[in-house]
Amino acid sequence: MTRLLPGLVCTSFLVIACQTDPGPAMVEVRQDEGQWQLYVDDEPFYIHGAGLEFGDIAKLAEHGANSFRTWRTDNGQMTGMQVLDAAHAHGLYVTMGLDIAREREGQGRGVFGFDYDNAEAVAAQLEAVRQEVLLYKDHPALLMWGIGNELNLGSTNPAVWNAVNGIAEMIHAVDPNHPTTTMLAGISLELVRDIKERAPDLDLLSVQSYAAIVNLPADLEAAGWDGPYMVTEWGATGHWEVATTSWGAPIENNSSAKADFYRERYEIAIASDTVQCLGSYVFLWGQKQERTPTWYGLFLETGEKTEPVDVMHHIWNDAFPSNQAPRLQAMVLDSLDAMSSIHLAAGQAYFAEVAVTDPEGDSLAYNWEVRPESTSQGHGGDDEEVPELLTTLIAEPMSHRISLTAPDESGAYRLFVYIRDGQGSAAHGNIPFLVSDSE
Repeated sequence: MTRLLPGLVCTSFLVIACQTDPGPAMVEVRQDEGQWQLYVDDEPFYIHGAGLEFGDIAKLAEHGANSFRTWRTDNGQMTGMQVLDAAHAHGLYVTMGLDIAREREGQGRGVFGFDYDNAEAVAAQLEAVRQEVLLYKDHPALLMWGIGNELNLGSTNPAVWNAVNGIAEMIHAVDPNHPTTTMLAGISLELVRDIKERAPDLDLLSVQSYAAIVNLPADLEAAGWDGPYMVTEWGATGHWEVATTSWGAPIENNSSAKADFYRERYEIAIASDTVQCLGSYVFLWGQKQERTPTWYGLFLETGEKTEPVDVMHHIWNDAFPSNQAPRLQAMVLDSLDAMSSIHLAAGQAYFAEVAVTDPEGDSLAYNWEVRPESTSQGHGGDDEEVPELLTTLIAEPMSHRISLTAPDESGAYRLFVYIRDGQGSAAHGNIPFLVSDSE
C-alpha cells in the first residue's frame, strides 16, 4: 500500500513513491464470531511490533515487524510528523502515544503530580491533546492512539479514567478512523471495573507486564475483561521481580537467559490467545538506562543487536536472521556467579571469566567494564543517570578472562561484559559485587 499525506512533498528521506491525497488508514476493531480482530483498510492486521522511541526504525522493519508504539508524539529528537513519516517510509504503522499527566510523582519528561479533581487543568489538558490529534490524525502511518502510559501506576484517584474517557470521546469526534486505548501497568478486577464505568469510550485496553505476563490469561479472566486488548510492553524480567544480593542489588539475567524468557513468555501469554489479543509491542527496541544500561534494551548503546532480537525475528518471520548473536553460557567473578552475593576486598585482585559460543563461529571481541551500582533509581521508566565508568581496574579487558582489581572505595559495584561478533550482534552479562575495606 502506498500512502502519503495530501500534498506531502517527496524527499530522499521518503523512499517510496509519492501519491497525492491518499487519506488516512481506516482502522477498526471488530468482533467476528466471538473473535476480536484489528482491521486496516478492511484487511486483518495482527500487530508484530516493538516499543520504540529512539531506536532504529529501519532495522525494525528489516527484522519483520509491522508496527511500533511511542510514548508521546514528540520525543525531543523527532517530531510526531517525522516519526510517522519515517514509519511510513519503511512500511510500518504507529500506535501513537499521547503523553497524559500522571498523578504520581516522578522525574523526566511529562507532567507528574497532576490533580484530576482540578477541572480547569483537566480541560486544558484535553484541549492540548486535541491539538495533537488534529495535527496527526490524517497521516497514513497512524494505527491508533495510546492515551497515557501506566496512568494507574501510583494512582489513587479514579477520576483519571473520566479524563481518559473525555479524551477518547474527543478523538472519536474529530478522528473516526483510529481506535483509542490506554496502556495499563498490569490488570485487576478493580481497575477493569473503574475503566468500564468511567472510560467506556475506549476501544480496547493495553496491558504491560514482564515476568508476570505468564499469568496474563488468568489475570484477564479474573478481572472480567472479555474485550479486545494488546500487550504494549513485555520482555525482560523486571528489576522488581528478580532475586537480589544480600545488600539488595537486583540480579539481571544475561542476554541469552533473556532470549529464552522472551520466547517462553510470547508463547504462553500472547500467541496462546487467539480470541482477544490483537498483538503486542516488545520492550524496548533501542537502549536505555534503567537500573543498568542493559536491562531492558534489545540493543547495546553502540548499536549491536542482542539475542532477544533474534527471538523476535523468528516470531515475526518463522526463521532466524542470517547472523545470530553470541550465546553467553556462564559468567563468574572469583569463581562465583551473580547469585552468590560476591564480597571483594578493596584493592585486591580477582579473576573473572565468561564462556560464550557463537552460532556462526564468528571471532569474538570482549569488553569488560566496572561501574558503581546505580543510585538514580526512577519509577515506572523515569529517566535515570548512567553510573560513571571506572577505568584502570581491569587487566586485559579484551579477553574472555580478566583480572579485576577491586575499587579502593567501599560500596556496591557491577562488573559488565560485552561480547561482539563483528557482524552487528552481541551478548552481555553483569555481576553485582560489594567492596569492603581490606583491613
